[in-house]
Amino acid sequence: MDNTVSAVLCAVEADDWTAFAKLVHPYVHWTEDGVTTRGRTRVMALLSGHSGVKPADSYELRDGQIYRWTA
Repeated sequence: MDNTVSAVLCAVEADDWTAFAKLVHPYVHWTEDGVTTRGRTRVMALLSGHSGVKPADSYELRDGQIYRWTA
């Protein structure tokens, strides 16, 4: 698993949204259970209401940040 992916999982678990924002591309495509949410602030709002985040089945990095996350 990529260090960035591990750091994203840890940031969500710790509710560290400042760290999360640095790790995720502003135009991120976040897909869970076939539903895609686009944009870093929308993804943060989505995940802040969850008790956790599903590990990625696949992901794409751009400029060292998560650009696509599919779980």
